[in-house]
Amino acid sequence: MKKITPFLWFDTQAEEAMKFYVSLFKNSKVNNISRGPDGRAFIVSFELDGQEFMGLNAGPQFKFNEAVSMYVNCEDQAEVDHFWNKLTADGGEESMCGWLKDKYGLSWQIVPKQLTELMGDPDPVKSQRVMDAMLKMQRIIVADLQKAYDSE
Repeated sequence: MKKITPFLWFDTQAEEAMKFYVSLFKNSKVNNISRGPDGRAFIVSFELDGQEFMGLNAGPQFKFNEAVSMYVNCEDQAEVDHFWNKLTADGGEESMCGWLKDKYGLSWQIVPKQLTELMGDPDPVKSQRVMDAMLKMQRIIVADLQKAYDSE
């Protein structure tokens, strides 16, 4: 186990969420499921693209909120669309600027690498146009960012 591992509190869906997340990311796997006396999962451990996570079924006392989110650095629009569509399906919620909540209430930022590249341009006018375009989006659209960057 790595020194620091995100630990996610679920009401009763830790095993279900783990299997869902593992199905979305390459190089992901279930590491362990510890079950209680009733046979239900109590603690789960898994990896998403090499990042270790743990999940706990501990009841409804605490809920996820936007103070903590998972940042997914995407290569291109196809990867943005893949994660956006899967994570907002079946009860997930779209938000603004590439943020969403999945069906378990966990917040994610689905961000194409092009956003960082274009916003990092030394020309403040170009980077501001990209920022302004992004602030109007829910799902980030790379072509629209590029259009804003290239406009005069």
